[in-house]
Amino acid sequence: MTPSRASRFAELTAAPIDDQDRRILAQLGALYDAVDPVPAGLVERIQFGITLDALEAEVAELQRATPLAGVRGDEVTEAQTVTFTSPSVTTMVTFTPVSADRTRIDGWAAPGAGYTIALRTEFGTSETVADEDGRFVFADVARGLAQFVLRPPAGSTHPVVVTPSLEL
Repeated sequence: MTPSRASRFAELTAAPIDDQDRRILAQLGALYDAVDPVPAGLVERIQFGITLDALEAEVAELQRATPLAGVRGDEVTEAQTVTFTSPSVTTMVTFTPVSADRTRIDGWAAPGAGYTIALRTEFGTSETVADEDGRFVFADVARGLAQFVLRPPAGSTHPVVVTPSLEL
């Protein structure tokens, strides 16, 4: 850059944003919205995934997604089973549709006896406590984005475990 161009550049960058700058920025924004829009739901998924729990928790890793099929009566019911693992706990969860927009969740955590299992969804948070075998159930859940937070019983040395978000 020549000295005169450099001084003009410094002068322009030091000036406050004016109406012409706003028009140019609006045009650039419209261009990016047209050629490279933000994916639908991205902001909501990011906000959903960032929680205080995740800052001090162990993050479980999704290990397996196995489709299962079963038949009861004349209707076919499809179920999906996933497994999350972390250094302190393994959790297997089966999702069984109960209607077009609702699902049942049966889960097992090992070790999991006495763990408080929180199911975070875009509609709110539900909690239950795993039984002595680590089993837990959420009988009627709206489909959508969800995440599990597993809190060990009081006195445990295990950390809180957070699963990745997934679509029910």
